[in-house]
Amino acid sequence: MSDIPRLDEEALAELQDVMEDEFDVLIETYLADSRTRISGLKEAIAAGDPEHLRKAAHSLKGSCTNIGVPKLGNLCFELEVLGQEGRLEGAEPILVAIEQEFEEVARELARFSQ
Repeated sequence: MSDIPRLDEEALAELQDVMEDEFDVLIETYLADSRTRISGLKEAIAAGDPEHLRKAAHSLKGSCTNIGVPKLGNLCFELEVLGQEGRLEGAEPILVAIEQEFEEVARELARFSQ
């Protein structure tokens, strides 16, 4: 997975051009929304609910794709697949990876939007 970039800088640059002064608001909204969605992933795993996990992971994956964060989106896809298969085995380490990747993404997005 190391060959997947953390940020799609071309997509982010296009968003920045389109959004202009609202780009920073878009980034802040993405970050806040992602934190909520990551909490939903935790809740789904804690509740033993693979369908909730699938839906939450799918939603976060979509947000990541839209904003230009492919590596995090790929991790979310891994959880989505587990949920589709009705499994939770192996979900915890993926969730930890998602949380770690999100923290890196948040730092890089802050630098990108400056």
